[in-house]
Amino acid sequence: MLVIEEFTDVQTSSGPMRVHLFTPNTKPQYLNSKFPGIAVWTEIYQVTGPLQRFCRQIASEGYVVACNESFHEFEPLGSQIPYDVEGTDRGNNYKIRKTLAAYDEDATLTLNVLEEHPNCNGKLGTVGMCLGGHLAFRAAFDIRVKSAVCYFATDIHKGSLAMGERDDSLERAKEITGELLFFW
Repeated sequence: MLVIEEFTDVQTSSGPMRVHLFTPNTKPQYLNSKFPGIAVWTEIYQVTGPLQRFCRQIASEGYVVACNESFHEFEPLGSQIPYDVEGTDRGNNYKIRKTLAAYDEDATLTLNVLEEHPNCNGKLGTVGMCLGGHLAFRAAFDIRVKSAVCYFATDIHKGSLAMGERDDSLERAKEITGELLFFW
């Protein structure tokens, strides 16, 4: 299936956040088609080529996909962090400089973008790799999320996400009402 790619900038308490959207191309015949929504969470490198391909693949299977830029507080909108030593160090630094409340706000706002998308039927899921795997887990605290797929959820076992390197992810697991699938 062909995919339409666009983005929207959403206001957060710390400034604008870019949300990349990947939607099945139903134009012009089926403009009102409805699909489930999937929030894809980034690894520490932001929305890179490999992550965009992953989003396109999901959208081509009949899902509206939203992928936010996780480090919008630190990087200009549209930025990618390179897959090299300096980029890895920078992303890992951002991972623990960002507050837990900011990660959770980003999740709520990204899910709102999906839910409000004219081609989304309101059924929401989430998926992420590495940092994104942990963020997919946290996004599942939202009652709207019916399923979460978490690949290699970074530091979930240590509880060290965000500023202060102290998160409550596993303590809050009982709040999740949807299905969970972990890959390690």
